[in-house]
Amino acid sequence: MNNHTQIYTQAQITERVEEMAKEITDSYPASKPLLAVCVIKGAVIFYADLVKAIKDRDVRFGFVAASSYYNSEGGRMQSTGIVNMKYSSIDESEIVGAEVLIVEDIIDTGRTLKALKDYFTAKGANTVKIATLLNKPDCRVVDIDPDYTAFTLEGNPYIIGYGLDNAQQFRNLDGVYKIN
Repeated sequence: MNNHTQIYTQAQITERVEEMAKEITDSYPASKPLLAVCVIKGAVIFYADLVKAIKDRDVRFGFVAASSYYNSEGGRMQSTGIVNMKYSSIDESEIVGAEVLIVEDIIDTGRTLKALKDYFTAKGANTVKIATLLNKPDCRVVDIDPDYTAFTLEGNPYIIGYGLDNAQQFRNLDGVYKIN
């Protein structure tokens, strides 16, 4: 892996995920269930660690597949600008009045998260908040900010590991790496 540089270790990620889980636990009423929605595939590892660390409340699981990316020449992903929701495990009746927490691996342009937030709001969620492992605000093209962020990245580095991929490779790395 000489063309990758580790920027966050598993220990750093674990520590930050625990802190985020406490923030999330403290910001929602314990009496209401939390509908935690994982944006698959990239957020699966982060999602699993985060929901395990949320304490003292009922956490319900939901999964969606939504993306605006495709493989470009050279194997790097590029945004199409059009968000496509390919899959959802959530029945619309679960959304009405729910406290929804969308869990994402990385926010670049913000298009996918804005579309998902708008979707859950339109379906009657009480609140819709966003938790992300990585935030790249320099890449944003729509007005959306996460409510909970593990790490903020400057510029536009290409990131792999801890669920994030490059053409379906490297998701299983236990840290977060920048491709050089």
